[in-house]
Amino acid sequence: MARIVVFGGTGYAGGKIAAEAEGRGHEVVRVARKERAGVTSGSVHDEAFVLDVAKGADVIVVAVPAAPAEGKSLVDAVPALAKTGARIGVVGGAGSLQVSPGGPQLVDTPAFPAFAKGEAQAHVGVLEALRALPDDVDWFYVSPAPAFGSFNPGEKLGRYRVGGDQIIGDSISGDDYALAFVDEIDKPAHQRRRFSVAY
Repeated sequence: MARIVVFGGTGYAGGKIAAEAEGRGHEVVRVARKERAGVTSGSVHDEAFVLDVAKGADVIVVAVPAAPAEGKSLVDAVPALAKTGARIGVVGGAGSLQVSPGGPQLVDTPAFPAFAKGEAQAHVGVLEALRALPDDVDWFYVSPAPAFGSFNPGEKLGRYRVGGDQIIGDSISGDDYALAFVDEIDKPAHQRRRFSVAY
């Protein structure tokens, strides 16, 4: 079994990924900024903390917002994460997905909601930073279908479809997104790649 550190382990996606991994017998360390029982308190933006909590970890799951918070964006944490030696798995966004092969990214289409653009554009930067990492740093980035989040939790169906850089479906439940994410941890199929999941 793997040792998995989940940044954002009490959030919507991170919590479901942690639960799915625990259900499979993995050792999971949930990390959150606020102190609470059963959770390690710390920030992905604290390099010393990241390196310490990642000791012995096989996979680091990053399920925190990408847009700036307290003056720091998720892209700023990528170099420290890359130093841990663990595989990096990022809960990505749908905004960087192409609406059709060779077409524009979803975030660049007129219908994309203005309130979500900052987060989506920040995630574009995170994906670019991951792709620029040295070849010896393993990572994967999972983009959900557009209608994904606590506002649309859905039901666990126990299935999903896998795509690449294009949108392949409208929705995915939190539970089935977590299923796909932990399947990638258990059976790596997308080394140094982004993939998408949807129904």
